[in-house]
Amino acid sequence: MNATVRVCSLDELQRDGVRVVSTGQRTAAVFWHREQVFAVDNRCPHMGFPLSQGTVADGILTCHWHHAKFDLSGGCAFDLFADDVAAFRAEIRDGTVWLDPEPQEEEVVAHCTRKLSEGLEQNLRLVIAKSVIGLCEAGREDLVLAEAARFGVKNRAAGWSSGLSILTAMANVLPNLAADNRPRALYHGVVHVARSVEGQPPDFDIAALDTDEDRPEQFRTWFRRFAEVRSRNAAERCLRTAAVAGLNESQLADLLFAASTDHTFMDVGHTLDFANKACELLDVVGWDTAPDVLSSIIPTITGAQRMEETSAWQHPVDLPRLLDEAGKALDEALAVGGERNESWDEHRPVAESILDDPPDRSLRRIIDAARVGAPLTELSATVAYAAARRPMHFHISNEFGDWNTVHHTFTYTNAVDRAMQRAPSRELARGILDGAASVYLERFLNMPRQPRPEPNGGSTSTDDVLDHFDRQQQVDETGQSVADLLAGGHRDEVVRTLGTALLREDAGFHSFQIYDAALRLVERFDGRPEADDVLIGASRFLTAHAPTVRSMGQTYETAARLHRGEALHA
Repeated sequence: MNATVRVCSLDELQRDGVRVVSTGQRTAAVFWHREQVFAVDNRCPHMGFPLSQGTVADGILTCHWHHAKFDLSGGCAFDLFADDVAAFRAEIRDGTVWLDPEPQEEEVVAHCTRKLSEGLEQNLRLVIAKSVIGLCEAGREDLVLAEAARFGVKNRAAGWSSGLSILTAMANVLPNLAADNRPRALYHGVVHVARSVEGQPPDFDIAALDTDEDRPEQFRTWFRRFAEVRSRNAAERCLRTAAVAGLNESQLADLLFAASTDHTFMDVGHTLDFANKACELLDVVGWDTAPDVLSSIIPTITGAQRMEETSAWQHPVDLPRLLDEAGKALDEALAVGGERNESWDEHRPVAESILDDPPDRSLRRIIDAARVGAPLTELSATVAYAAARRPMHFHISNEFGDWNTVHHTFTYTNAVDRAMQRAPSRELARGILDGAASVYLERFLNMPRQPRPEPNGGSTSTDDVLDHFDRQQQVDETGQSVADLLAGGHRDEVVRTLGTALLREDAGFHSFQIYDAALRLVERFDGRPEADDVLIGASRFLTAHAPTVRSMGQTYETAARLHRGEALHA
């Protein structure tokens, strides 16, 4: 036992039943029960209630605040929501009770990793929050992401989830956030992974083929064939075999992206978006986990709705026919242009055409740009920029649910743009055209068109932006404040402030997606006015969905205060 702290005489402890003693940074509750001395941290790990005010019976310590029950001898919780309480060694020497001030705890990283797993398994927000905070403080954000990713793909037979997309989005934006918001961002991601998995059957791996086949083009052909006929098991076995046969990261991504664009705007854009997010997650946790992570995408490919089958895409304009013709024309244009004009800079006029012109004309603008050498990566960025303009011009006379419509196209076109930078192909280029067609279909949501807010020259601070998020119906006001800040050269502050606003809320899937997509596109147009348009549109979308109850933040703050050793209960 280390240098000990005197608690009291044995007679005093027997008389009172419990004593509280400071051990430095902690306070211990020392109990007399069953002719023995027991000691635990005096703060209930759930909400900080003094356990010295609890009840001990039959070796069980019960906290009176939420009735969590603990094994008095070891501190483990019977009720998992409460988390375990730290126990201390105590002994009696010469009629005096002495306490070892060092709790009996495992190493911090091992403990937090184990508790993170328990939090994921049981969907316990407070346990997750405490684990994430502890691991981030230890500099092990990588363990948070790796454990959540592993859990999310292995325990959901339905495959990739919105929770995994949120986790990946938050990993993407970590460098853009204020330092104290980074653990909070990971907490949101992990909690959503746990929610997505709760109540779901686990996934069971399908073994790779026992084959000598190792040609990337053969796996690509097989995979697209199986996806076409919605053969999930065959597609998974093909993909897992490709992953172990030596296909590189770009080839594996290309295989998924081709199948995700073999039909029009699959699953309202989610299919390609999820495929891109899976690749981004692998960039973070390591491509050695590609067989499991990429296989989780297959249900979204084989089960996707194909928009050429829907009436909105067929009438009054036969968009599938137009897109088929445009796809062939784009192939011819690329053969002529060769993507050789790296200085091509017609993003804004082409985007204006996509926003305002009939689809045959706007698709022709894209094809003409390819013919004069515009790179596919610049065309994908152009369509993404056009889609980002829809929320900037979104009029609040529209129904609230219409925000989702403009959101789906923006996140899809962002996925096309990100995928094009990773694994460009003629097949993926169809996504550029599909995205432009989807932007066209949303034209009525900009009628009347909300004007771009012009800087008013007034004094605006980031606090003004956060104040708008505290009240409903502040969409236009938020856009104006953001425009003023951007005009003053405060783009980084706007990005961080929108991140703070997002993470304060009980945000939904779409809010996390649009913040991530906006930041990725801002990077693409760094130093250009188009980047400001993207942030104005994103800010309007985010504030339209605020304020919420903010219970996620309350749980996180409780965990943070417990971690700092603050007294939550007075």
